[in-house]
Amino acid sequence: MINSIQETPGVCSFIPLLYIGWADDVLSPSEVKIIREKIKEMPWLSSKEKKIINDWSNPKNPPSEELIEHWVALIKESAKGLTEINKNFLVDLGMRMAAAGSESSNVPWSTDAAKLALEEIENSLGFLDHNNFKDILSEEQITSLKLAQKKIASFDIEALTNLLDGPHRKAKNRTRQLLADPEFQLQYYADKEEYRNQTLKWTKLLAAQGAGSIFYPKEYGGEDDIEKYAAVFEILGHHDLSLAIKFGVQFGLFGGSVCWLGTKKQHDPFLNKIATGELLGCFAMTETGHGSNVRDIETTATFDPETKEFIIQTPNDQAKKEYIGNAIHGEMASVFAQLITNEQSYGVHAFLVTLRDKQGELMPGIRVEDCGYKLGLNGVDNGRIWFDQVRVPMANLLNKFGDVDQEGNYSSPIESEGRRFFTMLGTLVGGRVCVPLAGLSAAKNGLAVAIKYAARRRQFGAEGEQEKLLLDYPSHQRRLIPRLAKAYAVNFALHHLVLRFSNKTEEDSREIETLAAALKSYATWFTSDTLQECREACGGKGYLSENQFGTWKADTEVFTTFEGDNTVLFQLVAKGLLTEYKEEFNDGGVWGIVKFLTRQVVDSFSEITISDNIKESHLLSDEFQLDAFKFRERQILMSIARRLRKLISRKITPYQAVLRCQNQMLSLANAFAEKVVFEQMAKVTNDPQNLDLKPILKQLKNLYALHTIESDLSWFLESEYIAPIKSKAIRKLVDKLCLELKDHAVDLVEAFNIPSPCLNAQIIQ
Repeated sequence: MINSIQETPGVCSFIPLLYIGWADDVLSPSEVKIIREKIKEMPWLSSKEKKIINDWSNPKNPPSEELIEHWVALIKESAKGLTEINKNFLVDLGMRMAAAGSESSNVPWSTDAAKLALEEIENSLGFLDHNNFKDILSEEQITSLKLAQKKIASFDIEALTNLLDGPHRKAKNRTRQLLADPEFQLQYYADKEEYRNQTLKWTKLLAAQGAGSIFYPKEYGGEDDIEKYAAVFEILGHHDLSLAIKFGVQFGLFGGSVCWLGTKKQHDPFLNKIATGELLGCFAMTETGHGSNVRDIETTATFDPETKEFIIQTPNDQAKKEYIGNAIHGEMASVFAQLITNEQSYGVHAFLVTLRDKQGELMPGIRVEDCGYKLGLNGVDNGRIWFDQVRVPMANLLNKFGDVDQEGNYSSPIESEGRRFFTMLGTLVGGRVCVPLAGLSAAKNGLAVAIKYAARRRQFGAEGEQEKLLLDYPSHQRRLIPRLAKAYAVNFALHHLVLRFSNKTEEDSREIETLAAALKSYATWFTSDTLQECREACGGKGYLSENQFGTWKADTEVFTTFEGDNTVLFQLVAKGLLTEYKEEFNDGGVWGIVKFLTRQVVDSFSEITISDNIKESHLLSDEFQLDAFKFRERQILMSIARRLRKLISRKITPYQAVLRCQNQMLSLANAFAEKVVFEQMAKVTNDPQNLDLKPILKQLKNLYALHTIESDLSWFLESEYIAPIKSKAIRKLVDKLCLELKDHAVDLVEAFNIPSPCLNAQIIQ
């Protein structure tokens, strides 16, 4: 067979691809599948040629050393004098070899169709790794190939990955490496108990790697680094989201409550055990009857001066702790309850309550009920918890912001109960910072699958011509490319939030809470929307469980609800914006707010230029785009202020007045979030350190800005900020940007650097 190879042009064309495929001694099942499916669609190959190629791609009977050596000799001969290295270098070599074989055998050879088909195979297999060419190319050619790899994209993919990863790329890469370990192999679990046990095992493996203690104080084995913790959590979102949430509950919520609400009294006995996974715990805040309304939870913690204990009580069924993660595995819980001492309530505080003994048996007075199967996240053991006269020692009060002495006297470094409450909750904003990061990772997974699939899947076409790639259809570009741009913008905005949160002070804590509420809501809604669109963009294939969309959608759906319901959080954002300048109007009450905000908006209104300019240079400028976002936020703010003034002048109570403005307040929060996201995208784009990446970043920034403006064109038109002629120009420019970015889409999702075992959707294998 070896002697006849050069006489078979079709076989010759495959030799470079097969050689590189076997370079690591393994041709994976997916690689075999791709090759065999493609050769069925090649009518120019004879049955003999197809048999030879199938034999050579048989994992049970790999090519002999003699055959490999023969391939090397043939490839080296064909590579002589080849200086132009491009994306489909292997295909060029194969076509050279086929041409030589065709000349010697006088066998007709369909070069154009063959080259296109071979390019599709090479793109699907992803063979272009210079390390696999050392035996067949000269040093000069390998150097040229390395340069070509960087030129395949119009930008340096690795540099863009580093930019997306931010300062903690080392921690992210280490986490990626861990998730690629066979111990973290993803699989489907029909039984929730089996799934929960696997998730617990993974969590303890991460703890053994030191991931559980990252943001704890250094004296307790931690690194005192919340940014690094968030970086690890973000990468876990690419893997199994039950693991991400379990990890977050154990080390972030439970451990974080002890770390941030407790003192040395609780740190010494518990933090190390929590960090290693020796002490499993849960975060028992939410109650059935109150949800996001933490201030009015009904669970009580009453101090007994005789026994020096707190008595934890669930007064009614609506006060049971609901949807508590780690409730089934947990040995201890941070229980939030109304602290009562000397017959006076001092508001919500947190208490460490032992749920189970070392044998796993529930303690007296504790009742736990499994929440059962959920729409997703079934690897997380959610449960409901009741307390019936459960006694805990005084030392188990997390007492950083409030304490009780032996006589039952209450003291706090913060005199105001309201300020104390918000300070306590503000320390736990970390959940709102981390959850959208994991959600964004899941959205990136969906985009990677949908875009890679669209770059290879063909459907319809002109009569007599090859079918068209899905990604070449303008409608398909519209579905995916703006969401790809938005993923980049949200990425940079969330990293900005992490940075602000890790460096927060008492003075800016309320501002950061507003920012966290806005971006958590905006990003998790984006995740749900993106995964749905990506699923649809993959057609029926996207509906198959093997392609993962069902898992990602089901697991992230609740992200819009926990760590604060998004709609409720947006209301908090709007209220935060309405009271942002409270010191300016001091005791003016709602009237002062209205007058002040009206003045602020009127003063800033003149700065905005309402223009019919439809030049690309204008529409693509930071000035126009930022003005549009600022104008919308300010205009909505002014409209709410006017309505409040009018309603209050009619003797309507402030509460009712705000209630009537609720829908507008949601629009205000969304406008604020989109302005912040744009500002961060523009900041990264214009950073001198990113000069080499600026062209691609600018395209992404422009598409995010204009598509976002286009999505709310009705508002801009009604407000007369944009004239009809300008709205048409924006729409056309969005189409143009989608077309331009289409050719970079695969490279842009490659820059996400998603661990390959986490992206095992069959349609892109």
